[in-house]
Amino acid sequence: MPVPHSNEIGETDMFTVHFLDDKAVLLTQLLRSVPAVGADVRIKGKKGKVTSVKQIDDTTVHVHVVLEKVTVSKFVVDNSKKKKR
Repeated sequence: MPVPHSNEIGETDMFTVHFLDDKAVLLTQLLRSVPAVGADVRIKGKKGKVTSVKQIDDTTVHVHVVLEKVTVSKFVVDNSKKKKR
């Protein structure tokens, strides 16, 4: 079954799009168009890429996403300025 990217008739069909990372649901949205494979997406402030799109039924689509790993830098504390006891 082909994945709908646009409607040829001109009607405004809406799709329930579930964005998944592994088996965890990140976001569910009601959208007019489904993102294509390889498209860049931003979910909850995190960048990701669409790896696969699977249509479940007429209006439900699962979009599998791989999110970029966020590196958090450690805050370095200068202990020399602390008062010694």
